[in-house]
Amino acid sequence: MPASDPVRERIEAFNQARGGGVAVQKAGRGSSLTSERTGAPFARLSPTGNADKLQGIRWDGQRWAEPGPFGIITMPHDAALDYIDPETHFSTNA
Repeated sequence: MPASDPVRERIEAFNQARGGGVAVQKAGRGSSLTSERTGAPFARLSPTGNADKLQGIRWDGQRWAEPGPFGIITMPHDAALDYIDPETHFSTNA
């Protein structure tokens, strides 16, 4: 039986609470998020090893990149999901 992945479980719960639309896949020590409708990647979240914090990067159409001019985001798990939610795919319109 595979080991439990609390980060992935929380992302999947967040996704289901908003109607689905996002596929979550293990990627290295983090999770890649893709649109269930198109298969297109849009974010990757990785634990920092510091309590409940995650680092996030986004897919820019060609490669994984920092989400803005200030570098890779690092924030609490729920804040990271809320941060990427309005910009992308956590809805039935994903």
